[in-house]
Amino acid sequence: MIVDPKKLGLNSRLKIDKKEDSISIIIDRKSRIIMKDGIKIHNNVKIIKKHFDLPVQLITNAPVCSKTSKYLNSVGVYHKPLK
Repeated sequence: MIVDPKKLGLNSRLKIDKKEDSISIIIDRKSRIIMKDGIKIHNNVKIIKKHFDLPVQLITNAPVCSKTSKYLNSVGVYHKPLK
């Protein structure tokens, strides 16, 4: 089920997919996800967790910087490739 990000107070271009056991932030782009993006993702996750008591994961086809990957994993946001 797609969640409307405007109802959560997030950017309308953000894609959020809610499953029964988790919530996914979907980022479909070619450029690398760097630390600056990781901080924005973490801030979005904080807002999402205020509304839903579910784990949040990042689904992307973009390469993720190793430092950003470690940061996101340390705050509980795991990423996997977009199929």
